[in-house]
Amino acid sequence: MSAEQARSLYTSMPERLARARTAFRRPLTLTEKVLVAHCWDFESQKWERGRAILRLRVDRVGLQDVTGQMALLQFMHSGRKRVAVPSTLHCDHLIRAESGSADDLARAIRENQEVYDFLHSASRKYGIGFWKPGAGIIHQVVLENYAFPGGLMIGADSHTPNGGGLGMLAIGVGGADCGEVMAGLPWEVLHPKLIGVLLTGKLSGWTGAKDIITYLCTLLTVKGGTNKIIEYFGPGAESISATGKGTICNMGAEVGATTSVFPFDSRMATYLRATDRADLATLAEESREHLQPDPEVVAEPKRFYDELVEINLDELEPHVVGPHSPDRGRPVGKLAAEVKANGWPAKITNALIGSCTNSSYEDMRRAAHVAMQGIKAGLRTKVPFWITPGSERIYQTIKRDGIIETFEKIGGTVLANACGPCIGQWKRSDVKAGEPNTIVSSFNRNFPGRNDGSAATLSFLTSPELVTALAFAGTLEYDPVHGTIPDAQGKAFRFTPPEAEELPRDGFAGGAAGYEEPAADGESIQVIVRPDSERLQILEPFKPWDGRDFIDLPILVKAKGKTTTDHISPAGAWLRFRGHLDKISDNMFLGVVNAFTGEAGKGVNPLTGGAPQPFTKIARELKARGVRWVVIGDENYGEGSSREHAAMSPRYLGCAAVLVKSFARIHETNLKKQGVLPLTFKDPRDYDRFEAPDRVSIIGLAALQPGKPVTVTIRKPDGRTETIEALHSLTEEHITWFKAGSALNAAQGDRK
Repeated sequence: MSAEQARSLYTSMPERLARARTAFRRPLTLTEKVLVAHCWDFESQKWERGRAILRLRVDRVGLQDVTGQMALLQFMHSGRKRVAVPSTLHCDHLIRAESGSADDLARAIRENQEVYDFLHSASRKYGIGFWKPGAGIIHQVVLENYAFPGGLMIGADSHTPNGGGLGMLAIGVGGADCGEVMAGLPWEVLHPKLIGVLLTGKLSGWTGAKDIITYLCTLLTVKGGTNKIIEYFGPGAESISATGKGTICNMGAEVGATTSVFPFDSRMATYLRATDRADLATLAEESREHLQPDPEVVAEPKRFYDELVEINLDELEPHVVGPHSPDRGRPVGKLAAEVKANGWPAKITNALIGSCTNSSYEDMRRAAHVAMQGIKAGLRTKVPFWITPGSERIYQTIKRDGIIETFEKIGGTVLANACGPCIGQWKRSDVKAGEPNTIVSSFNRNFPGRNDGSAATLSFLTSPELVTALAFAGTLEYDPVHGTIPDAQGKAFRFTPPEAEELPRDGFAGGAAGYEEPAADGESIQVIVRPDSERLQILEPFKPWDGRDFIDLPILVKAKGKTTTDHISPAGAWLRFRGHLDKISDNMFLGVVNAFTGEAGKGVNPLTGGAPQPFTKIARELKARGVRWVVIGDENYGEGSSREHAAMSPRYLGCAAVLVKSFARIHETNLKKQGVLPLTFKDPRDYDRFEAPDRVSIIGLAALQPGKPVTVTIRKPDGRTETIEALHSLTEEHITWFKAGSALNAAQGDRK
């Protein structure tokens, strides 16, 4: 973000915020200040938390090489010659972790060359900054180069909120949202409710920034932040480094929060200056009062936040969360007993540090401090120890400062500056398929199958320093904070709490390695897509709504229990097809548990019966017959990753509507964008009414209106019918998307 853009924003804030205080008749939280400063049209905007739809101007768009493929393919339909807002694309998701940085990076370039060629050519043509493979993970690179206090950013990745570590509202969205904003349209989001988190005390000893968010995940659960922004404040916030704040905001996605944010302070200014943005630091310091909540909010927070959580950092203990969910947590001292009580494998098979969540210099230095203690005790890790630097800047700096050498001495292997095992890009050979095993990491997400494609892998999340200590013990039954392990002579050895500088004493090494500016004039540049490609497919618009009600539609699947976007559209080996809608649709609902059969990934053809078969095969048969279908879902349907393929594949194969107990925010928006009707039960118990042979009708669609319930009729095989009401959150504009067949279709229609 240029200093000129920040200066323009800061200059406009006093008048805009004064107008908002008058309109709201009260002081403002930090979140409200940023939203008001980016409001598309304040005079016509309605403000009501949890109900109003905000139309906002976005400062920046971030894309990665997986979700970015579909975002660019959609943007290409806009007819624009250049993106309307500053945008970057980061090649971080397609690099598979296997043997080490150099080999893995070379293999990724060889295997994904046609995708990189497409992304590079499209970026050059349309004015998008391009970060090459190996340059770094999108969120770490954004924090180092683009995030700034008071800004508003959207990114096609659910952990975009990492930018909140620098006081930015950085929000994860689907690729369609990014494409529309890049095309110059306003961005829409449900006016979020606010969770205030008052931090007192100070982090010390083994307790680090990661423990704040793992504790909060345990407290709020994976859906506790849905359609809410988490705003941290208080004296404890000022004691946390900017990168530590980024860790907390990054993993806020695991409670379903729209985003998370910290108020501007001196730690942010220090980080901005350390990353060559002294001009931004000075501008933010001059506008400090606009980049923090009003004093009255801090003095009486219960008046201004919908929920208030208080955390005393002096009393907070180091936490470990898992397995299978980021909200299943406990202090590390209680882990061993819980492992034994549940019969989880105590032996650790792999330990991994880094990722976009915990790969800052401070993180690596704290882990290295633990590693150096182990070296002095004559120890090496008992399990494979993997290190993922977040960016080339971080890698070059920790290499220069001897941290890489320290990790290698204890048996560590450095992976590429990429997502790797955190997102399922990990080729393992140490365990058999389906073999129960335990891993520990400093990552952010640990749903079954997330890291290595195996639901039998139990993944536990904690801080990099605790992961490092656990790697020396090789077992979850060890408590690094209170316990001991034998040293090289067999004597009891206890680690001391980790110590680290938050920033390198000699400054960062390297910097913008791997970045390429877009072409000044992209007119002559051709976007590279091979006509016979199996990786990329030019999109065809979805068909508009035909004006008729949905009558007697079969149920393709009734999802039972946790249904994340990883279940609906798995990653891992499927990442290679993220730019090819037809091919990636073969993974549709692969991990979803069918309530009718208890089996994952398979169902019975509702028209022909027979043996269970993959959902995608059934859907293709129904599509060939011109039969559309519906999905019935459970609580928080579509939680997790922002991947819009979880909405596009069902739409492509004939899904008309998804009817659930509740939605995760991003997935509900993605369904709307693709022209799928997202409905929720007025009475959640209606979920139990649906049986495999039923036919579902959705009546009165011609009269679809914001806030007006929809009538759903269930026809039983014996002819009986049951009628229920379903709710929706569609606005007038969303209804336009539905009728046009997609948001993209509607936008094209507006331009004609």
